[in-house]
Amino acid sequence: MRDYDSSSPLSILAYSRDLLGNSLAQILPIIDNSIDIDELNKAGKGGLAQMVEKYYFGYEPNSDPRPDFIEAGVELKVSALKKNHKNELAIKERLVCDMIDYCALVEEDFENSRFFKKSMLMLIMFYLHVSGCPKKDLQFIYSILWLIKDKDFLIIKEDFRIIQDKVRRGLAHELSEGDTMYLGACRKGQKGDSLRRQPNSEIRAKARAFSLKASYMRTVLDYVKKSGKNVSSNITEEEMPGIELVTKQELMNNSFEDILRKRFEPFIGKDYKQISSELGVNIKSEDKSKYANIVKQILLKGLKNENDADEIKKSGIKIKTIRLQKNGSVKEHMSFERINYQEIFETDNWIDSRWYEIITTRYMFIVFREVDDEESDNESKYILDKMFFWTMPPSDYGIAEEYWNNIRKNVLADTLLNSKDGKHANTFWTLKDHKFFHVRPKARNSADVTYSPVSNMAVPKKAYWFDNRYLRKELMNAYGDDWNKLFKTQD
Repeated sequence: MRDYDSSSPLSILAYSRDLLGNSLAQILPIIDNSIDIDELNKAGKGGLAQMVEKYYFGYEPNSDPRPDFIEAGVELKVSALKKNHKNELAIKERLVCDMIDYCALVEEDFENSRFFKKSMLMLIMFYLHVSGCPKKDLQFIYSILWLIKDKDFLIIKEDFRIIQDKVRRGLAHELSEGDTMYLGACRKGQKGDSLRRQPNSEIRAKARAFSLKASYMRTVLDYVKKSGKNVSSNITEEEMPGIELVTKQELMNNSFEDILRKRFEPFIGKDYKQISSELGVNIKSEDKSKYANIVKQILLKGLKNENDADEIKKSGIKIKTIRLQKNGSVKEHMSFERINYQEIFETDNWIDSRWYEIITTRYMFIVFREVDDEESDNESKYILDKMFFWTMPPSDYGIAEEYWNNIRKNVLADTLLNSKDGKHANTFWTLKDHKFFHVRPKARNSADVTYSPVSNMAVPKKAYWFDNRYLRKELMNAYGDDWNKLFKTQD
């Protein structure tokens, strides 16, 4: 018996509780013995979300622009979890909300948009993904009634505007998840699918959907875990205040990115010593992280780790400092996280990979440029020269995919050892290949190893890297005409 009030969000949430700790195959015979469980996984039965809608909640899946539970204003979503390397439950992927109709989007305003109507209040049911497991046997773990409100609402509204503006300018084919903070325009469909018509351009665009980014969904999952309950709601329970880079009042008048840009403006042209003096903080010259540390203090005085800030956690924005030498070359290559070979082994499509999430992330680049200093005490002088937000241009996705395919080829072939190590030697891209990206070690020492998902052989830990020549190319684009003025004798 399906005993819930379809006009009450809290009643719908309470009813979802019985599915937790169970699969559809386990719970459906209890609530409706007329359902043939063996029929659930046959062709035409739809995805897991449709099965939950039809068989657990008892309504027919549809394409209605209104929420699934119309009277309650609640949209039902299911979201996959996975076990990470620590055997903890983690978000598997972004949460897809609704397909984007490019032609309709340009005529909408946010508060009356299809996305707004369907996605402001969602019942999100988390289940544990197990590769090869029939959908009817997947176990549900958590259920949360999630309202997009307060600062999240304002940031997502701005994300919607950015996506809409790009489509209005006939640039739907250039959309990237890195354009925005919490709400992304993710790719949908497979290679070979027909392209979509867009307004104000003859160029056809790939199908995309509004989605809440994986980084945002991680904070939703963290909220559930911290509640200590498997059923929770951010309507009835207040979120614990965290570290905030910006206030709700600030966001009502300016975008998040504009607010941060203004914080850096007073310090342009100054070195870390001058900035630390003005901020009243102590940054030592021997500190290897002095440039990163001064950036944290500009963002928010007293900030120890930028990843502790709510907006950074939810958006996944990566903050990177770049040192630009007097000759126009970038001093260092840029490192990212270690490569998870198991994740690559289990991922067939690079769009679902961690690497794809990295390259479609929003970045905040802070450039310190080397200048002449007659009073130098054997320390090169770098001034804060530029702060800008960046995402990888779609024109570079092709080589990024080649890079990932090369790594995956080595994972599948079990060739993960260093080049001198015989038949298991890797063919990763290196600095000598002169490409945009390369693979390099990133470990504490030679004893700090990981293991091959194919043979369980101990292999060196390595990481994703951007080549400094690639960074230089992107800096030239960001500086525009100013680049030649600064480095006119070098190019």
